[in-house]
Amino acid sequence: MDKIRFRSVIPQVFSQQENLDSEIWNIDATFEKGHLYLVEANSGKGKSTFCSYIVGYRHDYSGQVLFDGQDTKAFKVSQWVDIRKAHISYLFQELRLFPELTALENVQIKNKLTNFKSENQIKEWFEALGIEDKLHTKIGHMSFGQQQRVAMIRALVQPFDFILADEPISHLDDKNSEIMGQIMIDEAQAQGAGVIVTSIGKHMNLDYERIFKL
Repeated sequence: MDKIRFRSVIPQVFSQQENLDSEIWNIDATFEKGHLYLVEANSGKGKSTFCSYIVGYRHDYSGQVLFDGQDTKAFKVSQWVDIRKAHISYLFQELRLFPELTALENVQIKNKLTNFKSENQIKEWFEALGIEDKLHTKIGHMSFGQQQRVAMIRALVQPFDFILADEPISHLDDKNSEIMGQIMIDEAQAQGAGVIVTSIGKHMNLDYERIFKL
């Protein structure tokens, strides 16, 4: 997948608003593979909705979300499964980790489906992010900031054309934010992938090629 395009997309919840004042909604906005984007939003502007449209969890909009010119509303379930497995990696704002499993087990569940990364690589990421001592700690016993780092590692153990990171550093200090951002960028560049980061306020300090105001 080389291009994600929002063409005149208006979420149903905003359909009665005359002036959306957005660089995403009700205009033509394009995201290309290999490029780095930031989507900034205030609360209530549809940031989570935007993410849900890209990964196909919601379709309550007018207009079109196009992947390489194909209207995603016509995609079958099997197509979405393939997209999420091999084309778009999604770091959820709410993380969606399994609290009863350890940090390493949460990553391994996905890696066993993709067989994409070695255990050594995974452990190197844990070490770089300062949570190597949490490998065998249950997620439910970790802080939210530690969980965010685990969720990022999980997002990287698959092939992708785009990685969508929804508020990835909301609970991280500047040092860990910088490290996590560099790990994500390094992996995206290795795969030739595009990066879309969303933020309400605090965001990764990266060299964004385009900043969209949602």
